[in-house]
Amino acid sequence: MSEDETYLLLYTYVDDMIDRRGPYRDAHLEHIGAHKAAGSIVMAGALGSPPTGGAIAFRGVTPADVEAFTAADPYVKAGLVTAQRIERWNVV
Repeated sequence: MSEDETYLLLYTYVDDMIDRRGPYRDAHLEHIGAHKAAGSIVMAGALGSPPTGGAIAFRGVTPADVEAFTAADPYVKAGLVTAQRIERWNVV
């Protein structure tokens, strides 16, 4: 693993995400914030309006680290994420 390696985590959300995310949103944002403060997350955000998914950019981690992040993510645990994909991002 290189400190320069970047991975994108792409989530697909349930259709009624706006209605269902409320009880889990703060915990989800705290989860991201903790990893951002530790330096492993570079940026994160929802995709679409209303949101249909999310994208989180990780740097200096392995795919296994990203998988561990998703396993602990409150959105994933609550069943709000219907699909997820981890891609190596060759940033230029």
